[in-house]
Amino acid sequence: MQNLEQARFNMIEQQIRPCEVLEGRILELLKQVRRENFVPKDMKGLAFADMEIPLGYGAYMWQPKLEARTVQELHLTRSDQVLEVGTGSGYLTALLSALAGHVTSVEIVPQLSAMARQNLAAIQCDNITLEIGDASHGWVNSENYDVIVLTGSTPVLPEEFQKSLKIGGRLFAIVGDAPVMEAKLITRVAPDIYHTVNIMESCVAPLQNAQQPKRFVF
Repeated sequence: MQNLEQARFNMIEQQIRPCEVLEGRILELLKQVRRENFVPKDMKGLAFADMEIPLGYGAYMWQPKLEARTVQELHLTRSDQVLEVGTGSGYLTALLSALAGHVTSVEIVPQLSAMARQNLAAIQCDNITLEIGDASHGWVNSENYDVIVLTGSTPVLPEEFQKSLKIGGRLFAIVGDAPVMEAKLITRVAPDIYHTVNIMESCVAPLQNAQQPKRFVF
């Protein structure tokens, strides 16, 4: 147990803080939500490593620093309704739910959604709704969200996501093709006005069925 806590401490000091994650409530959250309980059993020894962890089905857990930086950049409050596209292991879902009002998380792979449900059951969150479906081009329902997070990259960002934001809403998306992608925070400041900030360069696995650019065919 001592080694586990030391590894968590090292992750925060050596990976998270150098990535400009300095907000006290985020650093405290990383201690409370136990990342080792969300990685595949045979990967527990890598729970705090500076790497993506394969979950199967082409999905990966992000590097810890990317998870932490994303949560910090979203400035979540208890009134926020969040849409997460790509549940994965449920770890980022748990971080988001600890600070937001409600998280709807959509996963295209039923097996991953089942794994996340099991992982999340242990922390007894009553403000998470897990859905199964393809939300790579947007999630069809009648409501708009305060926050949308895409946990896979997309070469082209579908307009549907921006349109699904409330005024003041924030969208976190990693846009581009490997090896160079840009993590972006897009805020809807008025019905037809969006403000985009490039947060950092990153490279993560794409969403299944992510929108592709129109390519010339000769």
